[in-house]
Amino acid sequence: MAHFTINQEIIKGESLPSFSLTIDDSYATAIYSDTDMQVELVKALLGNAKIPVFDQQEGLYSRLTVENNIAFFHKWFGCQTPLPEILVQFDLQGCAKKPLHNCSESEARRVYFAKYYMSGINPIVFREPIHGVDVRTINTFINMLQKIKGHQIPVLILVSNLEHALLLGDDAYKLQQNGIQQVEIDEEDAGKPELKSSERTSPATVNLFKIPAKVDDKMILFDPPEIDYIESQDGKAMIVINNEAYAMDSTLAEIEKKLEVYGFYRCHRSYIVNLQKVREIITWSKNTYSLRINNKIQSTIPLSRTKIQDIQEKFSLK
Repeated sequence: MAHFTINQEIIKGESLPSFSLTIDDSYATAIYSDTDMQVELVKALLGNAKIPVFDQQEGLYSRLTVENNIAFFHKWFGCQTPLPEILVQFDLQGCAKKPLHNCSESEARRVYFAKYYMSGINPIVFREPIHGVDVRTINTFINMLQKIKGHQIPVLILVSNLEHALLLGDDAYKLQQNGIQQVEIDEEDAGKPELKSSERTSPATVNLFKIPAKVDDKMILFDPPEIDYIESQDGKAMIVINNEAYAMDSTLAEIEKKLEVYGFYRCHRSYIVNLQKVREIITWSKNTYSLRINNKIQSTIPLSRTKIQDIQEKFSLK
């Protein structure tokens, strides 16, 4: 079994807490942290462990076409997968003749993914691989992950977005100054039957009009329709409105029942969503789902696979 371990020997001398984490083959492990912590971890991996980190910063040839870039690295790495198959696998056949400097950010990202895949490096570390790209490119990355894991190559993914960690990682961890903690992947209801909407008891009256949250030393009161979703962070609930987060004194479990009457729904262990703000249900490649929120930045949050049938019923999709 192939694996690699991040331990004190690797992170020594860096501004990181002491921890040990083993990344096994056939698994993708995601580490979620703030950007400063992520920078320090990248420095440790590059400097002390000599492990390359794929961050979409190193060389592609901007004047060459997409196909010529792929052909060059295909030969350079001695890739055994036929070149036309690589173009199809990374959804590049439609832009194959386009010079790289004329490609969109998402198209260029898929060229990087193809290069990384053909390199055959083991282990493989990605930094923010799906930040700022379209759904097609996210799907391409998820498909690539499945193939890499099929080759029994350990994969580490560094992200600063919790939803990305939950979407991409078989195991997800949160790295903070006080150490590293595993984020529970939402399987809590896997063996439990979902109650149909008609079987649920809804509150008979509306008795909550404002949702309190703290900003510095002030208490702010929000109308429920303002809220995009509520996220659990370190056991506390955070109201999110247009990517701005506001801390609550309540836990998700405490606030869930109070907000149900306003059309809020526990879509994941760590998220309660305002159903009126849901624009799209996204189905990814490995039987995972997300909800796209109708706000300024078109946020996405996880949808547990155990909740998909229930939420489709709520939107009268089944």
